[in-house]
Amino acid sequence: MSTSIKQTASSTTNPTTTPAAMPVKTVVITGASSGFGRLACKAFQKAGWNVAATMRSPERENELNTLRNVQLFPLDVCDRQSIESTITSVMETFGRIDCLINNAGYGAFGFLEEASEEEIMQQMNTNFLGVINTTQAVLPYMRKQKEGSIINVTSLAGLMGMPMLSLYSASKFAVEGLTESLSHELAEFGIRVHLIEPGAFKTGFSSAYSFNEGQATPELNRERGVYKKFLDNMLAEPPKPFGYGDPQDVASLMLKIAQTPKSPLRNVIGKDGKSLMLTQKLLGKKRLLKVIGNAAMPKLSA
Repeated sequence: MSTSIKQTASSTTNPTTTPAAMPVKTVVITGASSGFGRLACKAFQKAGWNVAATMRSPERENELNTLRNVQLFPLDVCDRQSIESTITSVMETFGRIDCLINNAGYGAFGFLEEASEEEIMQQMNTNFLGVINTTQAVLPYMRKQKEGSIINVTSLAGLMGMPMLSLYSASKFAVEGLTESLSHELAEFGIRVHLIEPGAFKTGFSSAYSFNEGQATPELNRERGVYKKFLDNMLAEPPKPFGYGDPQDVASLMLKIAQTPKSPLRNVIGKDGKSLMLTQKLLGKKRLLKVIGNAAMPKLSA
């Protein structure tokens, strides 16, 4: 027992009522090497949490591993054995898991017709099955603790279908439905589940997307070329009219949700996202989707 604790006990008439120190909380963050995940690691670390920063290649990281209470772990969300091994290591290191942030993911663009089976499975494995696998791995520990929170990062593309994003939207719609169901399923065990639905934020996403053409057909060469040029031009400058949001806002929201028991299930963030949700209320989803299609798709027939 430390000297400071002895002094506190000796000055108290009933030492047995002295509350025990609360354990330091631990967060597990997937996709921590860049973007929202990297900023979330710093936000939670600054707030005094233990941080399990997971990424596919932790040996390449040279900043997060210098921060106090941050530990790097190798994790591939497409590899169930990797996930289970890492979660076991996190428990051995920190003794508990209070929050899981399923942040890892990427965007697949292109015509669905041209997507190969490998490209389809890669998108769904990373963005959807990866969420299931990491969630299943932490649930036994959270259930025994009778508390915990899970934050799943989706997108505006998980709320409405976006042009040329059929696979990406499908994966994010799936996470939305999964999270909504889990919010009922896990409430009995004291486990909270939440969604963060970002709009356009400057996180490097524009350089991390893939274009599906594993089954490219010559019949779509012209249309594909038109769209890829349109996409490159669109991603080369901030989206109008709001520009990019500050990704630090998303990291701060993650921390706020983890520390606020009564946080809402769904959390749209970004001026563009909130504007779209308001426009949907005013116009209805059918008319809004038409507006989006006209704005975000080139005239392929031109």
